[in-house]
Amino acid sequence: MRLINLLFQFEMRTILVPWTPERVVGGIVFCHAAFLLYSIYQQALFPWEMRYHAYFMEDMDSSMVIFADWIAISACALSIIGLLHNSKYHRQWIWYSCSVGLLLAVFWLYYMLRMPRFRWDVIWLPSGPLSGAGICLYVDHLLTESSEEVKKLRSYMYAYKAI
Repeated sequence: MRLINLLFQFEMRTILVPWTPERVVGGIVFCHAAFLLYSIYQQALFPWEMRYHAYFMEDMDSSMVIFADWIAISACALSIIGLLHNSKYHRQWIWYSCSVGLLLAVFWLYYMLRMPRFRWDVIWLPSGPLSGAGICLYVDHLLTESSEEVKKLRSYMYAYKAI
């Protein structure tokens, strides 16, 4: 009887809660993408006025910074799609986002290591999209694992009723 109550409470909690972990993490990644969009706007209208972009003034062109930010936005979009999309292949989208984030991290780290002094205040440029995709992958794994546990508990409940 306790197993039935436990399953019922878990199912009702997942149905009634308006914010799910997918939506919360997707919202955070979306906010990061919106900030990157603002960053593109600032870089296009007022080049090199943002401090985190001004560090790279001597090493790269303004259009490269804008392009890298667009790539970061696409990585964020891929991870949001993978997290919120209910299909058989939703995890592939998150893995695509991880690979795009990894390429972007290599790009930014290359230019960060070329600076005379390593700037820790811009470490979010290489790690932002990659860590967002990693967190999305982790949340998706946890939710998949918990739903498998609920299915296993439900099968135990039905096996118990058959006895």
